[in-house]
Amino acid sequence: MEETVVKAIQDEYPDDFAWCYGCGRLNEAGHHFRTGWYGEQTLSIYSPDPEHLALPGFVYGGLVASFIDCHGTGSASLFLHRKNGHEPGDGAEPPRFVTASLNVNFLKPTPHGVPLKAVGTVQEIHPKKFNVVTEVFANEVLCARGEVVAVVMPSTFLKNE
Repeated sequence: MEETVVKAIQDEYPDDFAWCYGCGRLNEAGHHFRTGWYGEQTLSIYSPDPEHLALPGFVYGGLVASFIDCHGTGSASLFLHRKNGHEPGDGAEPPRFVTASLNVNFLKPTPHGVPLKAVGTVQEIHPKKFNVVTEVFANEVLCARGEVVAVVMPSTFLKNE
């Protein structure tokens, strides 16, 4: 059975914050990464396009890092949204996060031509700061592990009108 993300937190972001190249649903050129619940962990599934090669047969590491980055901020948003009593699809606007730090370890070459699965574990380290450990699998083989420290988006990111 293929895993899918039915209710993604990125689908709930307001239009002003839905432009990220990695996970923004409104960015036509972007990847459209989507993050949802996977039990008490989080899940994103992505099938790299032909142009996402490092060399024939293998995914470019920058794409893997981007996948981990967006999965981390989406996971933090899911976690805080649930902590606040909400779930994707209930009509409540979720909190939006930005990356404070990103660390990626490439453990095995990531094969191209198969869906990638990111599974995240979230740990709260401050009311506005979360640590997300993400493991990226291809064909159930662990290819990369990353850690994102995500912080609630500061008000300075809001548009000045």
